[in-house]
Amino acid sequence: MQTGLVELYLYYMKKIIISFATTILAIYVNAATVDSVSIYSNAMKKELKCVVIKPFNYKESKQPFPVVYLLHGYGGWYSNWIIRVPQLKEQSDALNMIIVCPDGGNNWYFDSPLDPLVQYETHVAKEIPAYIDTQYKTIKDRSSRAISGLSMGGHGGLFLGFRHAEFFGACGSMSGAVDLNGIRNSFEIRKLIGDTIQYADNWKNLSVMNIIENYPKDSVAIIIDCGVADFLFKANQQLHQKMVQLKIPHDYTERPGKHDWPYWRNAVKYQLLFFREYFDEMHIRESQFK
Repeated sequence: MQTGLVELYLYYMKKIIISFATTILAIYVNAATVDSVSIYSNAMKKELKCVVIKPFNYKESKQPFPVVYLLHGYGGWYSNWIIRVPQLKEQSDALNMIIVCPDGGNNWYFDSPLDPLVQYETHVAKEIPAYIDTQYKTIKDRSSRAISGLSMGGHGGLFLGFRHAEFFGACGSMSGAVDLNGIRNSFEIRKLIGDTIQYADNWKNLSVMNIIENYPKDSVAIIIDCGVADFLFKANQQLHQKMVQLKIPHDYTERPGKHDWPYWRNAVKYQLLFFREYFDEMHIRESQFK
């Protein structure tokens, strides 16, 4: 290769390398960050992990952020969502929100009436948000908080959303196990709330299918979806029909899909957008009254 061509080649190679490095740096700088934190539970006398996804502009922003609490399913754990759906970082950036993923173990996000050391309703609905609101730049108002999840976490999202509507302005469920009676012989639920005869009231009072009968006095934005090939599809359909009969406003979607991560990876995009639109709408309403 002639000297002139060598110099030209080296010149363009240098430009390509600089351009590539600049692109990588830009991606790194403009990307959500993921924290893994330990939060002590006074209710359960132990520390539990939690993932917190912050949008790329978190550090520089002078404005606080809305928060979506995203719950995992049975057999999952606190980092389940971010491992299976790394796109959550991009969605946190695009929608300008903090996403918090608690650890619920296999405990269905309620306080067990039989085991005083299984108090996940208290932990997820009170202890974790108290920590998040203290340690992070959050908008400390129900109109900027939402909670949802998949499968067991879908039950948890609606369960906690309804029971703690003074704290969460919106809630949702993806492929939710919304009727505990329908799965009473599975997932070790009996260990937490007892058998269906002696402790029949527990099965009634802790199931989303019945919780919805006590619609909160504060209006709640609700989104529910389930794949038509999901083993929980019929229960979700029945929940939707019951909510229609009770005249409870909600967004309901049936779409192709099974009880699996490809479905949830797609579904969570729509849920987060739904919550973002809710946050924006509430912000506009509040601004009009100032």
